[in-house]
Amino acid sequence: MSFALRVTGLSMAAAVAVYVAGYSNIYATEYRSVFADVAERFVPLPELDKADYDARLRALAHATSTSDTASTTSLWPVKAPYPNADAILPFKRIVAYYGNFYSKKMGVLGEYPTEEMLSMLASTTAEWAAADPSTPVLPAIQYIAVVAQDTAGKDGKYILRMPDDQIDHALDLAKQTHGIVILDIQVGKSTLQYELPLLEKYLKMRQVHLAIDPEFSMKFGNSPGSVIGTFDAEDINYTAEYLANLVRRYHLPPKILVIHRFTQNMVTNYKKIRPLPEVQIVMDMDGWGSQEKKEGTYSHVITPEPVQFAGIKLFYKNDLKPPSTGLLTTGEILDLMPIPIYVQYQ
Repeated sequence: MSFALRVTGLSMAAAVAVYVAGYSNIYATEYRSVFADVAERFVPLPELDKADYDARLRALAHATSTSDTASTTSLWPVKAPYPNADAILPFKRIVAYYGNFYSKKMGVLGEYPTEEMLSMLASTTAEWAAADPSTPVLPAIQYIAVVAQDTAGKDGKYILRMPDDQIDHALDLAKQTHGIVILDIQVGKSTLQYELPLLEKYLKMRQVHLAIDPEFSMKFGNSPGSVIGTFDAEDINYTAEYLANLVRRYHLPPKILVIHRFTQNMVTNYKKIRPLPEVQIVMDMDGWGSQEKKEGTYSHVITPEPVQFAGIKLFYKNDLKPPSTGLLTTGEILDLMPIPIYVQYQ
């Protein structure tokens, strides 16, 4: 044996001795800092409760056990990768208030004074907690951070990006409600590839999630509002991967990605959409109308084209236009197939 090899062998033996003497209990919950003689607590990484996750997915599909899942529907629950630990869905139901602070016509966030709006949100979340006690409710401030316009604007993209102080206000409201923020994007004639990096400083925050609106994605040159726009699976997969990269880079819990939808053509090639462990995808039926019309649209564009999770939007005003006699009740929503785990109010 050479001199170099003998030295290496002695070094390895010494290292093993130190390990055995000081660290042989790999399940210890305390360790000693190498910089100070202070006991520090070891906190294990969180783990996903897969049994609870699976049971909740079956419940959303109105299937009470594994054996009757197939008989309920062959589509739901969706087979997708398990999310990383600390995932919000399906362990909590998100109840979101939607709008823009500059506009009284785009939703409740701008229509009502702040304190009144927060009181309404608290009442609505309490209503959902009572309707489904098995699913905790998480309030959300869903703020339209990029708003489609009918004029080109300075950069010709037919959008208006909200200033930071408005997004910061949304963050503050969410903090007051102990909830989350969902930033909503209407890309107009811009693209997700261009707009997402502009919001990255917010999207990398733990409490901030994302919604994208195909209705205002003008791929074929039309002005927003003149026709209903569209996103393809390729657009949605790009967005999911963008968010997943943020989750990996900044060690975040899974992000939620909401896609609005009320026609089939708003989302094309849905079978190619790929849920990821870092991103939970919600297809949100956001068409307005009577109870019967909303239930019909839901069963036409959400139920038969499963992606991962389902949501529904309620309009405080448009859903009451004749022949409607009222909003869908919590009970009626809980009867939908699948049950929405995300409920948005405009």
